[in-house]
Amino acid sequence: MTSITRLFDFPYYQQEKFNSIPDALVSKQNGVWVKTSTQEYIAKANTISRALLKMDIQKNDKIAVISTNNRTEWHIMDIGILQTGAQNVPIYPTISEDDYEYILNHCGATYCFVSDAEVLRKVNLIKHKVPNLKEVFSFDTIEGCKNWNELLTLGEDQSNQDQVEDRKNNVTTEDLATIIYTSGTTGRPKGVMLSHKNIVSNVLNSATRIPFSPGETRSLSFLPICHIFERMILYLYQYYGVSVYFGESIEKISDNLKEIKPNVITAVPRLLEKVYDKIYAKGAELTGIKRALFFWAIDLGLRYEPYGANGAWYEFQLKIARKLIFSKWKEGLGGNLDLMVSGSAALQSRLSRVFAAAEIPVMEGYGLTETSPVISVNDMRNKGFKVGTVGKVIDGVEVKIAEDGEILCKGPNVMMGYYKDEEKTAEAIQNGYFHTGDIGEFDKEGFLKITDRKKEMFKTSGGKYIAPQIIENTMKQSRFIEQIMVIGDGQKMPAAFIQPNFDFVKEWASLHKIDIGTTNEEMVSNTKVIERIQEEVNELNEKFGNWEKIKRFELTPDAWSIEGGHLTPTLKLKRKIVMEMYKKLFDKIYN
Repeated sequence: MTSITRLFDFPYYQQEKFNSIPDALVSKQNGVWVKTSTQEYIAKANTISRALLKMDIQKNDKIAVISTNNRTEWHIMDIGILQTGAQNVPIYPTISEDDYEYILNHCGATYCFVSDAEVLRKVNLIKHKVPNLKEVFSFDTIEGCKNWNELLTLGEDQSNQDQVEDRKNNVTTEDLATIIYTSGTTGRPKGVMLSHKNIVSNVLNSATRIPFSPGETRSLSFLPICHIFERMILYLYQYYGVSVYFGESIEKISDNLKEIKPNVITAVPRLLEKVYDKIYAKGAELTGIKRALFFWAIDLGLRYEPYGANGAWYEFQLKIARKLIFSKWKEGLGGNLDLMVSGSAALQSRLSRVFAAAEIPVMEGYGLTETSPVISVNDMRNKGFKVGTVGKVIDGVEVKIAEDGEILCKGPNVMMGYYKDEEKTAEAIQNGYFHTGDIGEFDKEGFLKITDRKKEMFKTSGGKYIAPQIIENTMKQSRFIEQIMVIGDGQKMPAAFIQPNFDFVKEWASLHKIDIGTTNEEMVSNTKVIERIQEEVNELNEKFGNWEKIKRFELTPDAWSIEGGHLTPTLKLKRKIVMEMYKKLFDKIYN
């Protein structure tokens, strides 16, 4: 059996263990799901490797891959690149042209592969400013652009396969595999250097926590592959012989779930919030006994504790709720979904409870790009799941809490460093421990709990510490609040910028026959809307100490987005930029 020490060993291991899975990688093309077997995956990856060698790719060359959606071609390119000893540099498709230019120059990319016309347009705008870049290829057929199929043709001749084998044999587990540029909430992106060992160790040490049936599980993949979370999970799928179906787009996920009927998906909290809100909205439209049953089941779900902790009577009621109500939730998500893995940001406890009650448990984990990424993760089995925590630390990784509460991590998953930045590397890794920038604690059973980002905590002028993420997560439980940013560093009280959930505000206004106007600007200045959101804030404020309560807020007319600059590609708040955008609202609150 192939020993897995480098990333390109995964497909070979899959082929040996599962005798070539017919639907190892599946993408939709022209309305049809096109399957690629493990055998074809490996054959095409080798074809790409042979072509790259004919194009004079050297060990440690950098090849950028920018894809709007996850697709089979990405993985074939990934293995094809890595086998030559070169590095795959994935880039977020939604970043600005300036960031494209910076990253392509910073890593010194010699070739760039893009998914579609829109990404190509952005790259073409800055290509003349990237002297190292020899050529751009696309996965889609685009007039005037070289296509990746040219490499499949160039590599058909197998006479240099021996060279490919030599290159593979000369790649060690300690070698650099990829540079991932973090989206960063401030300043220029940092290039995180991850070795084969970093990611391979993380896959193997996380594998025991994920309850897959090897060779019998189907997944739907739609989170950005350029992020290490989804990428590491996809190597994990290969290790377990999981069939991977690539979602067409975020907008079509609902359709894809029904078509594919996956057993597992990965998600970020924002997406799970939207799924729950959609289910809740449908329930709110019900009448009579159906409506009463729906909200009875929700109330039951919100009190859920694992492993029968609520007692026999609760479990009996839960059995009925699952049969009458929660089974329909599951059906709406394809019918077979029995596991969701969540990362990237803190998950609201209510979502963790209600989805577990519905027998679609969310295994919340924790990690960073710099830790490849998993540090800890929940596991439903063996009492390894606890609501409100990110689980127990995985094997092979050591975590300690510094005096100031910061989480420090040590292990084979910790990055090699930041590319071309020794100073930032030295700041981040001290005495072998990576400083995560997150504040957390262990409970007495060894579960890790994240309380906030070290850099995001602030003090009011009264000397009280405020942890904004906890307050923001609580406030977003209101269906009226889509996004919120807590402010008040050095001020006498905490306040907030709030982006209302405009769709829900319209529904509420229509139901109560209130004229709130038609534009976002009219809605956020409407006194009835402001008063209603104030009620929500007042109610949720009760969960906090007096010094933490949101005393004032201002509504923003913009829908916060990646494109608008409010959010990073992983949907985290760009606090500094949001603060600059709403400087006038800040002054209105505090002056």
